[in-house]
Amino acid sequence: MRFVIDGDGSPVKNEVIQLGETYQIPVVIVTSIDHYTNKIYPDFIEFIYVDKGSDSADYRIVKEVEDHDIIITQDYGLASLLLTKPVRVFHHSGQEYTTRTIDTLLNQRFIGSQMRKAGKKTKGPKAFTQKDKEIFIGKMLDIIKSKNNLG
Repeated sequence: MRFVIDGDGSPVKNEVIQLGETYQIPVVIVTSIDHYTNKIYPDFIEFIYVDKGSDSADYRIVKEVEDHDIIITQDYGLASLLLTKPVRVFHHSGQEYTTRTIDTLLNQRFIGSQMRKAGKKTKGPKAFTQKDKEIFIGKMLDIIKSKNNLG
């Protein structure tokens, strides 16, 4: 099991890194070369840099994932591609993407896009809060404990 983060703009990178360190779980962060860093990270963290482009990170993540990985992304399209694999996919809010929910999410995204093209205003995502981070961490801890029988 590894954590794989769709790294461009993820608000939970630091929390996932902390979980990885505490529970000895590798962390892979896939991000655009625009976000290159010289910061030195521990060996359990791997950065994969991809070219600029709206789907470069998504395609690389699909290629890189391994069975039982936990992927964190806010991209519904990427989530839909990953649901055919033996992995678990989560939004940074802690919501797990499933085959039951993904069609609704993709449809909402499409309708919002059509409304914006028609010149209508749509609401953006709500602000990400400390409470949201706590929910996310709780969800990840539940998974880690169940995998390690640490109940």
